[in-house]
Amino acid sequence: MRIIFMGTPEFAVPSLQAIAADKDKFEIVLVVTGRDKPRKSKHADAEPSAVKQAALALDLPVYEVDDVACPDFAETVAACRADAIVVAAFRILPPAVYEQASLGAFNLHASLLPAYRGAAPINWAIIQGEGETGVTTFFLQQRVDTGNIILQEKTPIAPDENASELADRLSVIGARVVVETLHLIDSGSVEVLSQNDAFASRAPKLTRDNTRIEWSQPVSALHDFIRGLALKPAAWTTFRGKTMKIFRAAQADLVVDTLSTPSGTLFADQGRLYAKGSDGWLELLLLQLEGRKLMEASEFLKGFRPDAGPALLV
Repeated sequence: MRIIFMGTPEFAVPSLQAIAADKDKFEIVLVVTGRDKPRKSKHADAEPSAVKQAALALDLPVYEVDDVACPDFAETVAACRADAIVVAAFRILPPAVYEQASLGAFNLHASLLPAYRGAAPINWAIIQGEGETGVTTFFLQQRVDTGNIILQEKTPIAPDENASELADRLSVIGARVVVETLHLIDSGSVEVLSQNDAFASRAPKLTRDNTRIEWSQPVSALHDFIRGLALKPAAWTTFRGKTMKIFRAAQADLVVDTLSTPSGTLFADQGRLYAKGSDGWLELLLLQLEGRKLMEASEFLKGFRPDAGPALLV
């Protein structure tokens, strides 16, 4: 079975490796990924994607693309005469590309569709306090993340699990599901399930605006928001005019007056740092102040002066 694999970030790498390992059944004829990204240093070479690095290590042919709608790209895909196209954390493909596979093109999505359609399903599942998520493979069609479902696998979300940790787990689960999906397609035994739009929810792209912490939220929601954005791009707030990113926090049983204290107030007690939510306190554990390195809260407290101005996060 001739396969074209399309993906860019680390999440897609286990799927690529799993397909490549099944040499008796599958031949990866092309790996498509994004172009190398420039590094901050002018003297450093551009950084290849995680998928490109993995593909080169496997001695697989790589094609880098900026514009998936370019006719040249569709022609390149067509020339490969692929039986199937596998997409994992890549871009939105036009029909001129995904219709080139004789047995179909499918995507690996990190949610239990139709829940959390969109660019950031792992993050939003945690932010919304879900106790369970999973992966889905589905055949591509023009409306994004709406194609017929091939396979799904569920997994619980641990109470303190962050988005980076969950992504690592889902990438491994997804690799197994991708290979199983390919075997079903190859054997002609796929049974698809259409998605019910009535149960759909969105997982929009993460932006500067929607990753800012709203301290007026309950502590449980603040905890989910912070872990849902960790470690990247990270939930953020401002402290005395500077951006503060918070990477890890925990719900706290702190007995301090909660009625008269404004939400967002910082409070230090016995070497620990707390922030006020609408209904209690959140302990801040790992953070980064603008212009400073990543630090434990205990390190931040060494330079924290409550009398230097309002100790308020906004």
